[in-house]
Amino acid sequence: MVQISMHKMQSSFFVDKEINIHWLSFYNLAKNMLQKLSIRNYALIDSVDLELDKGLNIITGETGAGKSIMLGALSLILGQRAETKYFFNQDKKCVIEGQFNLSGTALQAYFEELDLDFQQESILRREISIDGKSRAFINDTPVTLAVMKQVGEKLIDIHSQHATSEVNDPGFQLSVVDTLSDHLPLLTDYRQKFKAYKKHLQHLINLQTSADEARSKQDYEQFLFNELENANLSADEQAALEMELEALNHAESIKRGLVNGHTLLDGEETAAIPILKEVINQIQGIEKFNPAYVALNERLRSVLIEIRDIAEETSVFEENIVFNPARIEEINTRLDTVYTLQQKHRVNSIEELLAIQIELSDNLNTLLNSDEEIERLIREINTLKIDLEKIADVLSKNRSKAISIAQKQVGEILVQVGMPNAKIKIEQTVVENLNKDGKDMITLLFSANAGQAPAPVGKVASGGELSRLMLAIKSIISKHTALPTLIFDEIDTGISGETALRVGDVIGELEQNMQVICITHLPQIAAKGEAHYFVHKKEDADRTTTGIRRLNTQERIQAIAEMLSGKNPGESALKNAQDLLSFKN
Repeated sequence: MVQISMHKMQSSFFVDKEINIHWLSFYNLAKNMLQKLSIRNYALIDSVDLELDKGLNIITGETGAGKSIMLGALSLILGQRAETKYFFNQDKKCVIEGQFNLSGTALQAYFEELDLDFQQESILRREISIDGKSRAFINDTPVTLAVMKQVGEKLIDIHSQHATSEVNDPGFQLSVVDTLSDHLPLLTDYRQKFKAYKKHLQHLINLQTSADEARSKQDYEQFLFNELENANLSADEQAALEMELEALNHAESIKRGLVNGHTLLDGEETAAIPILKEVINQIQGIEKFNPAYVALNERLRSVLIEIRDIAEETSVFEENIVFNPARIEEINTRLDTVYTLQQKHRVNSIEELLAIQIELSDNLNTLLNSDEEIERLIREINTLKIDLEKIADVLSKNRSKAISIAQKQVGEILVQVGMPNAKIKIEQTVVENLNKDGKDMITLLFSANAGQAPAPVGKVASGGELSRLMLAIKSIISKHTALPTLIFDEIDTGISGETALRVGDVIGELEQNMQVICITHLPQIAAKGEAHYFVHKKEDADRTTTGIRRLNTQERIQAIAEMLSGKNPGESALKNAQDLLSFKN
């Protein structure tokens, strides 16, 4: 028999949660994911309707004007918690609604998996009442916050300096390598087979556990089965035996009762039958006087016939009553056997004993057949494992090739975004045991400075460095698969001049493959957008509100000039702004 060590077949690296490559496969050519964002009664916003463009959408505004408020509102339809203290008006509920274009995506199956109606134009809505109670809807269907978060993560990816934990996730790092390997169909096939492999392994464990338990009590169960089988029980016999025993134990009184009954019916002149005959004779003498007497006498004759039958049966019963001590002993012996078995198995009927007998028989048959089933299952598991090992080897080779390409491309983009000394190193470790992704563990190492050895990215990279590293990663994977709407929240903090221009170029290139929303304070980046939205404050009496509007060409020139030189920009700043925007005009 082939021996399989169950512990060795499980890797500590294996995790059940879905990794990020799943959302990489949900999108095909969709670019204009988030079409419209409506915000009602949130923070400084009374009412805002933001209609977004495909490609790169730029959001700018004065410090404190409320740019990040937009993200806070958007996070509510991505499943984040809400507090009523952020309401603009404490007397009204807060409503956030996002309209998404899902045509060209592969999200329908995902919606069906969550038991949601799929629509090409889908709406996610969040309502928070004044008492703090929250309700979530997808296409007007109420959903839990967890479901809204699951769906929201498939639609929008928010990226900021303080939200870069994703790049530290080994699952994400592996998904990046897999995306660049272009082997998603092979990986999907592997995962399906690995799922079957795991299922078979669990079934094998269950079979082996059951077989071990069965063997440990096989002798005892065989004894119990033999005992029940030898008893040759019949479902209805207990009641019949108990009734017969009761009759035998009271044979004398029963016989006396039957004899007395027969005597009273037909045993003497004063018995029922002679008296009834005399009544019939008396009525017969007066029948001619009234037809009703005839009918009455017919009824008496019928009664007489019935009583004669009863008297005869009573006599027969009495003759059959025989005191039989041998039969009493026989019945007592049989019932003792039944009662002993019932007490032993803690049941109250023969039907229950017969059910236990069937169960014991099944257990013994299962044990006889389990070895054959275990052998068959082990052969099937080993065949699956050989197939998985082959696919895992191909996946490993593909990943190894992709890693060198990824290191080179990410490095080039890091140079482009002002990090000339930055290096990334992607370590591939092939583990012994299979897991749901193959046999590889991927570790992303990073160094921002010359002479510094690469180390785990989460330990050595600053917020700004992480932001640009993530920008570089998403820039290269967007060329292999479309991503959900990507939002950059001021990831350009700490850069300026030529570096800002280069970061803008990289962000601008992303719009060729996806919808991008970028909140920025740098004119070089703001000029790259297809659409430019300006967040502003409005002072009305004693209340401050936040609004947002889309800028036309002239307004964009003015806004970017102000970003370059401040309020009331001069001719040189306006000319510079025009030059930055020239490729958009």
